[in-house]
Amino acid sequence: MCDSKPGDTSRTAKSTVVLVHGLWVNGWDMLLLQWRLHRAGYITHRFSYPTVRKNLSENAATLNQFLQSLNTDPIHLVAHSLGGLVLRQTLHDYPQLPIGRVVTLASPHRTSLSAYGVSRVPWLGKLLLGKSIDQGVFAKDGTPWGPCHEWGSVAGTRSVGLGRLFAKLPLPNDGTVTVEETQMEGLQDHIVLPVNHMGMSFNKEVAKQVMCFLETGHFEH
Repeated sequence: MCDSKPGDTSRTAKSTVVLVHGLWVNGWDMLLLQWRLHRAGYITHRFSYPTVRKNLSENAATLNQFLQSLNTDPIHLVAHSLGGLVLRQTLHDYPQLPIGRVVTLASPHRTSLSAYGVSRVPWLGKLLLGKSIDQGVFAKDGTPWGPCHEWGSVAGTRSVGLGRLFAKLPLPNDGTVTVEETQMEGLQDHIVLPVNHMGMSFNKEVAKQVMCFLETGHFEH
């Protein structure tokens, strides 16, 4: 059972949380979640990166530099969608980072059917996904390595989103990513909520579950 609530400032030892956004945005979509975490007593930072102009390894290198510049230990990570794959690349390439717990929101840890559908059209794939597809992120087997930290994954079931335009997504899905795609071997916990893909970072219940995992290593089921 987790009693964490947005706005709870009873925590005695503040933790640092870095938020990593998803595709086509620069971090503005994480502002509300950042505010809720800040109200709860966390020290928060948003990491912004070029989602289309650079590939996973390049963005991972930049995130590594950003995390090291914070000079604090441990650092918790919360990422939405593509941001979760950037985290996986970063933690694979830079295992020495002082990382605490990790939460991904609607990140496709397995093959993303919607992204794979886009990538099969060469000009459209380059336009919408850019260099994110250079390393086979959306190939058949997806990213090959699993989590090496306490990792929680949040999935959505409100099937409203652009992903349905590019692939026939099996239910349940959040309109872009299926629930099955948000799972991977080695997860500490996994939870499914009635929210769509783009609404993940704005949803109050999602924020509550993020805080619950950061504090206990488990979601409140």
